[in-house]
Amino acid sequence: MEDISSYVQKNKERFIGELKDLLKIPSVSADPVFSQDVLNTAEAVKENLLKAGCDRAEICDTPGYPIVYGEKSIDPDLPTVLVYGHYDVQPPDPMDLWESGPFDPVIKQTPGHPEGAIFARGACDDKGQMFMHVKALEYMVQSGTLPCNVKFMIEGEEEVGSASLEWFIERNQEKLKNDVILISDTGMISNTQPSITTGLRGLSYVEVEVTGPNRDLHSGLYGGAVANPINVLAGMIASLHDENNRITIPGFYDKVEEISPEERSEMAKAPFSLEQYKNALDIDDVYGEAGYTTNERSSIRPTLDVNGIWGGYTGEGAKTVIPSAAYAKISMRLVPDQDWEEICQLFKDHFESIAPKGVKVVVKPHHGGQAYVTPIDSIGYQAASKAYSDTFGITPIPQRSGGSIPIVSLFEKELKSKTILMGFGLNSDAIHSPNEHFGVFNYLKGIETIPLFYRHFTELFRSQENES
Repeated sequence: MEDISSYVQKNKERFIGELKDLLKIPSVSADPVFSQDVLNTAEAVKENLLKAGCDRAEICDTPGYPIVYGEKSIDPDLPTVLVYGHYDVQPPDPMDLWESGPFDPVIKQTPGHPEGAIFARGACDDKGQMFMHVKALEYMVQSGTLPCNVKFMIEGEEEVGSASLEWFIERNQEKLKNDVILISDTGMISNTQPSITTGLRGLSYVEVEVTGPNRDLHSGLYGGAVANPINVLAGMIASLHDENNRITIPGFYDKVEEISPEERSEMAKAPFSLEQYKNALDIDDVYGEAGYTTNERSSIRPTLDVNGIWGGYTGEGAKTVIPSAAYAKISMRLVPDQDWEEICQLFKDHFESIAPKGVKVVVKPHHGGQAYVTPIDSIGYQAASKAYSDTFGITPIPQRSGGSIPIVSLFEKELKSKTILMGFGLNSDAIHSPNEHFGVFNYLKGIETIPLFYRHFTELFRSQENES
């Protein structure tokens, strides 16, 4: 029987080529222009699941983009792993900052990736990481080493809030029944120090509109006499943080979990260089809530950030106007016990209350999700830890992430299952940004590690059953 490491090396070029084929399809779920490409990607994922060894794979219609479902069953008495991933990607904008085409995947040398990295939109988030699971299944089927049952649920709306996922889960409880959910849509500390994500922040996303006069006005004739919506919006946004960079929305921190000094001390053991962090981002200093470290600010503390702001004239040359309206998109990352809908309402009430006379304010909620924390004493976490230890030769560190995967809390609520987050990307992989990439080492190491999770999880599951 060929071991997984040898299998990966023998099939390395094919694995990379097949991922490149998937990355060439511009499955941008946010832009209707790419709707057919999103559907084509779903079909490609289905075909790859079948080729990898699924007994069946199907494209399941939803009110939005379809969900690709696949399964490989070997024994109903064995545990079942449900793999979740997504095949849609973020828009590639701004296009002029890409060094190569966002949907023309190429391997280039880049810092942190001595074997090179695959540059393309979706390379890391999440096509590359999702595809690791498909190739891991291929190995286990080909080698006859699949130790348990496996199901796949790959969606096409994650980058736009997973609007149809709850609808699908509610109608397919039996089909999705499982003993653990496995996701690779996160990252790890480094290629020499793996980590397992044990916490995710929640998300509340809104769009705001500030409207003043009923039309754009001449800035000479009306300037100083009429409220300028851009000026007003900028001032309102600035007021959302105080001098210590704490959020000023009344009630915002009421349910924020305060992490114990002991847990903060454990978190601080993760290797981190502030200088390398600043150099990688080309910044002179870090910024954030007073009293917390950089890693704490981006994981265990809530935040509020403007993701986009616009209004008035932004074309070439000059046009002296007071705009009729100004707009901004704002996201709030939340921590355990903060309810995203409640936070959205708190934001709306506060933002409307601070608007000066002379303008109207509209707050439009977009989407959100709850924070999530997974225990490190579960057999799922233990299996993941053993798998990383086997392939990296070092025990992974449990780490909370600053990102959000809102569907994880949904899974626990609807499917009563714990989720294990086995990410293989790095913070430097530029997900959601131009020049997104995924290390060749990381991609192949993921394929090598995932089958070991299945083996350890099945062994621990059986041991737990025998003890009970």
